[in-house]
Amino acid sequence: MLVTERRERILALARERGTIALPDLAAELGVSEMTVRRDIELLADDGVVQKVRGGVRAASAGIRPGTAQVSTAERRAIAGAAAALVEPGMAIGLSGGAAGIALAQELVRVPDLTIVTNSLPVSDLFSPPDRADAPYTQTVVLTGGVRTPSQSLVGPVAVRALERLHCDLVLLDAHGLDEQAGLTTMNLLEAETYRAFMAAAREVVVLADHTRWQVVGLTTVADLSDIDRLVIDDGLDEEARERLSEHIGHIEIAERDQPDGR
Repeated sequence: MLVTERRERILALARERGTIALPDLAAELGVSEMTVRRDIELLADDGVVQKVRGGVRAASAGIRPGTAQVSTAERRAIAGAAAALVEPGMAIGLSGGAAGIALAQELVRVPDLTIVTNSLPVSDLFSPPDRADAPYTQTVVLTGGVRTPSQSLVGPVAVRALERLHCDLVLLDAHGLDEQAGLTTMNLLEAETYRAFMAAAREVVVLADHTRWQVVGLTTVADLSDIDRLVIDDGLDEEARERLSEHIGHIEIAERDQPDGR
């Protein structure tokens, strides 16, 4: 069984049974508990499962909460700083993931936007069926493609849809950032889709919390030098900022102005 198939099976079992114990998963898949733990860590990072004591359970579909070390204040700061880059009348590309969804929540009342997205949750935020705020005219372009566990659409259909589109800004959620590996993701098809997004952009903006620094996913999307602007929270230390600034033209540090829960 391929790694991707195994992780899809873990997710399917978690959704089918609710909560499933680690030994049961290992036996079902014919692998070690250590291997299952690694798979669960990555699936939890994508927000499609939740780790529980001795096992795993399915998370709510669509939203990737990310790692436990990232606070609401940090996510809010990143989303707010990125939202300030978006002006009425723009065409923007927007991925899913925790950062993309947080940004979409900031942008739902910006008028005259065209939003190109491969994320079903992002699309739903901009065009819910019961939405009645007609003055906020927005157009949503959903790429189509193969659906991932985190409810994003990837693959050749998504890539083909993006090939003839042009966006003022493309804002992408980062799985990992590393000096050598660059911008990375865990999904090969997602990497292709992200590259198509970047090719459609006048300016590429990557959204990342500080825990993504020196994280290396399965495959490289692009070199750090291909990123025009990085929006990252103020948890990033000075050394990391200096190292990133050697590769990325503009780094915007999103300052947390209030603690969680306020």
